[in-house]
Amino acid sequence: MDVAIGYHRSAREARQTVGDIEAYGVRAVALRADLADPRAAARLVRDARRALGGLDVLVNSAAVFHRTPLATATPAQYDRLLDVNLRGVFFACQAAATDMSRGGHIVNIGDVGAERAWPSYIPYTISKAAVAALTRGLAVTLRPRGIAVNCVAPGAVLRPVGFPLARWKAVTRGHEVGPDDVAAAVLFFATCPLKVTGQILNVD
Repeated sequence: MDVAIGYHRSAREARQTVGDIEAYGVRAVALRADLADPRAAARLVRDARRALGGLDVLVNSAAVFHRTPLATATPAQYDRLLDVNLRGVFFACQAAATDMSRGGHIVNIGDVGAERAWPSYIPYTISKAAVAALTRGLAVTLRPRGIAVNCVAPGAVLRPVGFPLARWKAVTRGHEVGPDDVAAAVLFFATCPLKVTGQILNVD
């Protein structure tokens, strides 16, 4: 597949990824967007379609993640988490549904935290639980148009900056999920039969 990569601040990493993809003999392009802005999310999808001549798969992987204890969480923190993790996903899907005239696949990245109580990350888990609900709703809405919508929900994959190592080992129980495991699940949903839709797959 030709690939368009959306990024916000990671321009160098995006350019490197473009080079890695082009080494496979396909086209790649990096497009900047702040997905907290719903207009930017929709524009990113349309720019990708124009750059590559079509749109068959959308992977919504952008997210922000930080601690928001109940006693100290601010409206700005709450809004940022919901804007990027949920609102951006919704409007990217809306734009993709318009552009996928031949059908296609939408793969959302959720989190196992949507099903678990993480006291210091409540707004984050709210956003990911809503992504799961969005996935199911879109699957029903878009099935008549030949668009499958599924969700990959990773567990602990990469230790956050500042996260204590001992606690990380306790969380992962010695069975840390790797990025390749998540990528394999995304690839499945990006290429599976279109009748496979509305699924939430935990990779944990």
